[in-house]
Amino acid sequence: MRQTILSFALLMLFISACVPSKKYNELLEREKTCAEELEKYKKMSLDYESLAKELELKFDLANKELIGLRNDTADLGAQMRLMNRDYGILKTQTKELENSFNNLKNLSAKETAALQAELKIKNLSLQEKEDALLALDLELKEKERLLSEREKRVNELEDLLRKKEDGIRMLKERVARALKGFEGQGLTVEQKNGRIYVSLEAKLLFKSGSTTVEAEGTKALVELGRVLENEKDLEIIVEGHTDSDKLTRATAPKNNWELSVLRATSVVEIILNNSSVTPTQLMAAGRGEFYPVSDSDKAKNRRIEVIISPNLNELYEIISKD
Repeated sequence: MRQTILSFALLMLFISACVPSKKYNELLEREKTCAEELEKYKKMSLDYESLAKELELKFDLANKELIGLRNDTADLGAQMRLMNRDYGILKTQTKELENSFNNLKNLSAKETAALQAELKIKNLSLQEKEDALLALDLELKEKERLLSEREKRVNELEDLLRKKEDGIRMLKERVARALKGFEGQGLTVEQKNGRIYVSLEAKLLFKSGSTTVEAEGTKALVELGRVLENEKDLEIIVEGHTDSDKLTRATAPKNNWELSVLRATSVVEIILNNSSVTPTQLMAAGRGEFYPVSDSDKAKNRRIEVIISPNLNELYEIISKD
């Protein structure tokens, strides 16, 4: 730029030396104008240089921003592609879900009624089973209650039977001791079926065909009555038995039935007259010849049996409870 200006000055000097004054003035004027234009251009050049630098800076910044934007765009593009891919997958899945849902709706529409009907049947069946179970539970509780009552009664019966059996056993021992002196005279004492059987052969009590008790037999019956008089919870049956020989009399006893009954009655009267045994405890019965104990020895069939039993009214009361 300086070289240009110097060349221009030398040129002007040369011209001024070669041209007239008027021309010279014109040249000076033109030089001035050129100088002004030059300053203006210089100023514009500086402005342009400044502007160029500013533009260069802005260009660099814009270029960096562009590079950043390109990178961001690439990232965004990758993200967009991933999102598009995911979107496609999601869209496909959504479509599949919609199809599945529609299929389910179609299936529900067809099967709901059947399922509801089946469910209703099952609920009814379940309710019936629950009702039946409740009824069974109530029945079971009632049976358990009844069973408890029965067990209580059974225990009461067992206790009472045991007491009565023990009482009968001890009574049998006392009777046997009291009548021990009559052993060998046709008197036996045994316990069976919860009862005491005192068997007295007719030879100890009566003469043949008679209904009057002899002295030795009376002693045995008095001893028996004394043992029994304190036992108020007893039932005493006196049974008369005969052999099979027929009676041929015009007066009583006319037959073996009458003979067996009258002999049993005579025994009852002796017991009542010689003890405090109550009449309500005693009963006389005639068996005739129909309950023999021996086929070969008729003497054994002619007998009195005193059957002593515990009073079972208390047992009956327990058994008959509802």
